[in-house]
Amino acid sequence: MDLESIPGVGEKTARALSELDDPERALRTGDVAAIATAPGISQGRAARIARGAIRLDHDDPGGFLATDRAREVYRAVLGLLKERTVTDYAAQRLETIYPSPRRSRIAEVQTFAREAIEREPDPEVRDALEGVEPLREPGDVRVRERCLATTDAERYSEAAAAIPELSVEVVEDAQGLAELARGYSTVIALDESFAGVTVEGDVQVRPDALENPAEVVPERPLAFFARNRDRLQAAVEVHRAADLEPACDLDALEDGLSRLAEDGTVAGDDELDRLTTAVDDLDAAASAAESAANDRLRDAIREQDVTIEGSDLLSLVERGAGVDSLLSRELADEYAAAVEAAREHLIDALDLDPGEAEIARRAFGDEPTFPVERDEDAVGRLREELTAAKERRAGRLKRELAADLADQRAGARQLVRDALELDVELAVARFARDFECTMPEFVDPDEVGSAGGDTVGFAIEGGRSPLLDEPLAAIDPVDYDVAGVALLSGVNSGGKTSTLDLVASVVVLAHMGLPVPAENVRLRRFDDLHYHAKTQGTLDAGAFESTVREFADLAEGGEGSLVLVDELESITEPGASAKIIAGILEALEENGATAVFVSHLADEIREMADFDVTVDGIEAVGLVDGELEVNRSPVKDHLARSTPELIVEKLADEARDGVATNGGAAVTDEGEPEPVFYDRLLEKFD
Repeated sequence: MDLESIPGVGEKTARALSELDDPERALRTGDVAAIATAPGISQGRAARIARGAIRLDHDDPGGFLATDRAREVYRAVLGLLKERTVTDYAAQRLETIYPSPRRSRIAEVQTFAREAIEREPDPEVRDALEGVEPLREPGDVRVRERCLATTDAERYSEAAAAIPELSVEVVEDAQGLAELARGYSTVIALDESFAGVTVEGDVQVRPDALENPAEVVPERPLAFFARNRDRLQAAVEVHRAADLEPACDLDALEDGLSRLAEDGTVAGDDELDRLTTAVDDLDAAASAAESAANDRLRDAIREQDVTIEGSDLLSLVERGAGVDSLLSRELADEYAAAVEAAREHLIDALDLDPGEAEIARRAFGDEPTFPVERDEDAVGRLREELTAAKERRAGRLKRELAADLADQRAGARQLVRDALELDVELAVARFARDFECTMPEFVDPDEVGSAGGDTVGFAIEGGRSPLLDEPLAAIDPVDYDVAGVALLSGVNSGGKTSTLDLVASVVVLAHMGLPVPAENVRLRRFDDLHYHAKTQGTLDAGAFESTVREFADLAEGGEGSLVLVDELESITEPGASAKIIAGILEALEENGATAVFVSHLADEIREMADFDVTVDGIEAVGLVDGELEVNRSPVKDHLARSTPELIVEKLADEARDGVATNGGAAVTDEGEPEPVFYDRLLEKFD
């Protein structure tokens, strides 16, 4: 796939996308999470890029939503789907599903949707999805206690590029290697020429190090898992709750994650914890041991009666001896006990093993002094020994854990991807259940539609508009089918606009490849949807001209279009409107478009059109307590009565029954009501 051929992708974005592991797969499948990992691409932009790539893949020209109202309907139904997602990813992923006229694209999404609506939205799965997010790259990982060494400049550049986590040093010989070993815990020599060289310190000769970076820098894979630990654990929970087939061994992944701390270090190893604590607590423990020894010795001196003869005191003074000599002579046992207590305190406080304890004992010498002072050199040697042991232990554990997790990386990525995609599926499943949806059936235009005739438009059975702000149970189901061009008449507030919204919603969702809110739907594939909402007030001359031009363009190339228009007569005077609408309908009929025009001038338009216009009607069956009682499903080939006619008819009936208070009926000798004012008004509607 030529990345720059994707709509909205320029040279800079194409370079960013090319850095993905498999950009073509991500773009073709609409993997928003993967696309968003490209440098400088947000999740929202990733969705737009994915949509462009999908259009390119299906040779989709775009523009299916040809008017503002059509786009509003799409955003509304898309919003209803997005409301049913848990993750931000799923909401963005749904942005890649758009209405298309292309058979291949519709079929592709339908395959996904048919599987999705079989999913059972489980609250436990929804809860688990709360913690799932797209995986993050760990960013720069730097390891300062290890380095790479080489004698070759070219090898230096190769190493720096392959393992940027470590410093790379150039050395000339074994002496240079030895100097590095004094500054780093571990030196990894890349040149075979160093094999057999004996150098003090941890020096490893690894000519193959660049081929196995995870062994040299286990922090690299560990950083990935550490940064994404919570997300991976949530994805594991989703797979278990939803009984999904996992892309990796869930138990092995969980075991590896349980051994990994948030900072990328190994967790749960008692020996490493002991060494880490010993290094951290060494200074404090040495000070405490020193204080304990001095307290004990001070108490011993305070309790001890020391007698020194004059000749002895003179001898000590002449030799320049001080308290140390006095201690050695008079309090040797007490001093030895105090020092031994200090050594044991240090060993116990740091939980040292026998080898470490031997070094620790040297921190307090046998020569009597007061106060007792630790040997800083000995403490430093103990620190070096503990630190080296800790690093060796940590390194080995990191390598083991990295080896366990390295093979899980691809599976872990797929695990999260599948969990996120499940959220998309469950959103579709919830939408389908909430609105009692079904998968629509597309038919070829040359087949005979359920309404009869030579063309197929749409046929909806038991449809409920998802755009109505009412509980589903409170919405009356609507049956409506149109083949060709039709006028839709009906009473005010009878549901004509809601019927257009239902048709638009069904057509948009069907062309998205998704289930539609109806019991059954058959329709043709439309090239585009032109939905014109009711205008507010009469348009000025310029706006009127623009509207007529738009319909002129549509009339010339409207074959394959669905045109929905709500009360176009409001654009100008009623007499002129009827003529204009009749002319538009004639052009659409000639071009084979499917159209529904809602109008209160249906009778006048029918009179002016030069073909037999179908007029359907949403019929009010009467007034109940001042409220219209309406049959929401349009009646085919029926001009619906207006609200004023129903009201006048009601008044006439009341007058005949002697209920009317104004224009009361005169009654003949035979008891029959005479024609009254209301009857004369009713005659005008005939």
